[in-house]
Amino acid sequence: MTGPRSANPVRILLCDDHVVIRAGLQALLDSADDIEVVGEAGTGEEALALAAKITPDVVLMDLQLGTGIDGVETTRRLTSGPGKNPHVLVLTTYDTDADITRAIEAGATGYLLKAERPEELFAAIQAAAQGRTALSAPVAGRVMANMRKPRPTLTDRERDILAQLAHGLGNREIAKALFISEATVKTHLGRIYDKLGVDTRAGAVAVANEQRLLP
Repeated sequence: MTGPRSANPVRILLCDDHVVIRAGLQALLDSADDIEVVGEAGTGEEALALAAKITPDVVLMDLQLGTGIDGVETTRRLTSGPGKNPHVLVLTTYDTDADITRAIEAGATGYLLKAERPEELFAAIQAAAQGRTALSAPVAGRVMANMRKPRPTLTDRERDILAQLAHGLGNREIAKALFISEATVKTHLGRIYDKLGVDTRAGAVAVANEQRLLP
């Protein structure tokens, strides 16, 4: 049995494409007297439309939303619109460096894993409502490790080739675009792979995005 509702509860909009998860979160958050769920959305588009109508304090955002725009793009639009924007607290099962970086760069105030205890979620919601960063311990550890990790130093030519890779170009196309030979492209690719610690083109692009090596 919950206590009396706070006079100024944090108003929450849930955004998750799984109905069962939304129902579970609704029941959990209803047990906190200083939090009120004022809306639910199953897609990013629904979240944007609802947020404009009900102006929540915090949007609890999943990253993978099935069809339509994903949680990162939804976060970007929610936090960059005109007027007073809600804070976005990501609640997800994904904890890769790429997911964390994309969400934070999109404007998320916090990043929480769904394995967190209820009291941690409640505390994170209160922090997010005040604009304070809230991170799960594993996420905070990853963020700190990445900040301490020295970024690889690429030459201008290696950056040029990496940029072409990101656009999906093959060796021959890269050689033509940069007016160099295919052999030179292969040589530079070998050096890029060594510096980034990868052995595939996709891996090179992924690391470059994570470490913001691309323009």
